[in-house]
Amino acid sequence: MTIKQAYQQFCDSIARVYPVREALSMARIVFEDEFGISNFEKEGAFSKNSDRRLKEIQNRLVGHEPLQYILGQADFYGLKFNVNPSVLIPRPETEELVYWILEELKASIYQPLYRVLDIGTGSGCIAISLKKNRPILEVSATDVSTKALETAESNSLRNLAPIRFFNHNILISENWDQLGQFDVIVSNPPYIPPSELNMMPLNVKAFEPSLALFVSEADPLIFYRKISQFGRQHLREGGKLFFETNEFNAPAVVEIMNELGYINIELRKDLNGKDRMIRGEWMPA
Repeated sequence: MTIKQAYQQFCDSIARVYPVREALSMARIVFEDEFGISNFEKEGAFSKNSDRRLKEIQNRLVGHEPLQYILGQADFYGLKFNVNPSVLIPRPETEELVYWILEELKASIYQPLYRVLDIGTGSGCIAISLKKNRPILEVSATDVSTKALETAESNSLRNLAPIRFFNHNILISENWDQLGQFDVIVSNPPYIPPSELNMMPLNVKAFEPSLALFVSEADPLIFYRKISQFGRQHLREGGKLFFETNEFNAPAVVEIMNELGYINIELRKDLNGKDRMIRGEWMPA
């Protein structure tokens, strides 16, 4: 079988399950990242070992398993990250949040040495991208999952971005003093109640970690409230709190931050026009 034939068969197979544009994008990633092939029209031979691996990838994709888990890595903010079912797959919307934070830091009137905390770091994509793009930052990151922290630490080494990691549950306020004071706190916390499970795509709800996705139906904004309370005690004067949200809960998160005394609160839309990012500033009375 030639490379051209293998590529065409792969595209045809996964296009029965995914939209054509998405199928073509995944095919490009597979051939470039897994096999080092960028010319899909070549008539050169596609080896039997490569064909076996391609069939495995094809079968797993048809079963709706995320491509990033199959390949074991994901692209985020120009970097490569190890990913597995213990961490969420980094998403383009989160790249927009990282960009916003970096722009705010660039415009700051304060000294460049900042302490940053990423709460619920998962793969470490936010913390590592911030450190990589502004090496002078002192970046810490927490997660309640030890497996997630193992993945984040591997990504810190992979991208040569030293981060301080803590196994920490932000919902337990008695443990807050372990973390110290910060100039920037950022979080993309769990916020999906079980009642919204049926609205989620199969590849997310069947494969990505429920610990990082779901919250109690009784209090779906608990992480936003707790982290905002944490910020009141652990942000330095003029420090900033950044959240990623979804378009449904964003106004309620703004209200929480308002009630807790944050100022200069800004809600931003992502490139798709959805309310996805919030920033507030802490100025003690």
